[in-house]
Amino acid sequence: MDLNTTERNDIGIAADSLAAPPAAKKVFVKTYGCQMNVYDSQRMTDALAAEGYVATDMVDDADLVLLNTCHIREKAAEKVYSELGRIRDMKAERAGTGRELLIGVAGCVAQAEGAEIIRRAPAVDLVIGPQTYHRLPDVLARVRGGEKIVETDYAVEDKFEHLPQPKRAEVARRGVTAFLTVQEGCDKFCTFCVVPYTRGSEVSRPVAQIVAEAERLAEAGVREVTLLGQNVNAWHGEGENGEEWGLGRLLFRLAEIPGLARLRYTTSHPRDMDDELIAAHRNLPALMPYLHLPVQSGSDRILKAMNRRHTARDYLALIDRIRAARGDIAMSGDFIVGFPGETEADFEATMQLVREVHYASAFSFKYSPRPGTPGAEMPDHVPEAVKDDRLQRLQALLLKQQQDFGASLVGRTIGTLIEKPGRQAGQKVGRSPWLQPVIVDEKAGEIGDIIEVRITRTGYNSLFAELA
Repeated sequence: MDLNTTERNDIGIAADSLAAPPAAKKVFVKTYGCQMNVYDSQRMTDALAAEGYVATDMVDDADLVLLNTCHIREKAAEKVYSELGRIRDMKAERAGTGRELLIGVAGCVAQAEGAEIIRRAPAVDLVIGPQTYHRLPDVLARVRGGEKIVETDYAVEDKFEHLPQPKRAEVARRGVTAFLTVQEGCDKFCTFCVVPYTRGSEVSRPVAQIVAEAERLAEAGVREVTLLGQNVNAWHGEGENGEEWGLGRLLFRLAEIPGLARLRYTTSHPRDMDDELIAAHRNLPALMPYLHLPVQSGSDRILKAMNRRHTARDYLALIDRIRAARGDIAMSGDFIVGFPGETEADFEATMQLVREVHYASAFSFKYSPRPGTPGAEMPDHVPEAVKDDRLQRLQALLLKQQQDFGASLVGRTIGTLIEKPGRQAGQKVGRSPWLQPVIVDEKAGEIGDIIEVRITRTGYNSLFAELA
């Protein structure tokens, strides 16, 4: 599972007065966690649009507030309850003026906590898990009938087939890059991770369904698609004539779609990097030379305790194979420090692996016990002060490698996809093949263009460039 859990809001823009009737209901969605939650929030918004809801970026304007939650980090649930307390007060104020405000909790905290959310936060009207958000319109109808709804059973039906498609204008509004979920759930059962319990077992969408969605994205102006899955390279979907395809073959098929210029995928497990997928990195120009491949630890003893089912040597050998296929590929990873029983020698093994790989970017975290996972019940938990110290040392090394990678690009000419206006006047922001923001002059190209630029200098997390 990707541990890139930077909290962000992913919210719609309220339609102007010409696009929606004055009585249009408004929904505010706050998204926590990974890219899959961002995608899910968009699809929930699409489902509600069919019921007359217009997305808003102002919570004060909303008739419905949805918190799309993540359960991967410690205290995730407590952050949700804190937010619910603020929204509860808003709901009480609304009630005094006779205006309705409905509150819903979706996502992985909803799946994990279920009815406990409504017990602890009675102002909540509905709790809906990540496998059932296609049922939102029906759930809201029942809520308006006076029920409190907890909808967390795993759906028998395919939610993707039951979701309405967004209008082309809405897809275009979201930008020239898009996420597309192709796989959900995980069967790996790493001992630190809640995903198998909150997202269920691995399920792969069929090829025809994925291609149709990607074609709709491209027709609306999307130039880059990132395929998503809790374990995306485990995807094995039904293809033409009932054949089973792997992710490598799917990427080649998506590259045939007119308008789609760039492809990415995340997050992968080392055990599922097969020869066909590695070959795609060598032979498919549309597949960007950037791979997020979590390892979590460099210690074989800790990897075994985590149930990762690979060794440090296995991982390094895999990196060698991938780099032999694509020499300019940049590696990203996930690391957990302070897993139960981790010694200083185990931690040093992680540091040594990082030195050998030379990451372009990475996400690193202190281990935090997740209730219900085997790791939470293990002995020899590492003191917080030790975890803090190790995390600081690891992050210093990873930051140095990230900065070195950025510096290695100065003077090079690279392709850049222009994505949006810059924060400063006169700028636009693009994206490098290796996922860094690239700052260019606003006249360098239009949004959606892929232009050749020369990197002139680096910022903390970005590159600055001029037309080549």
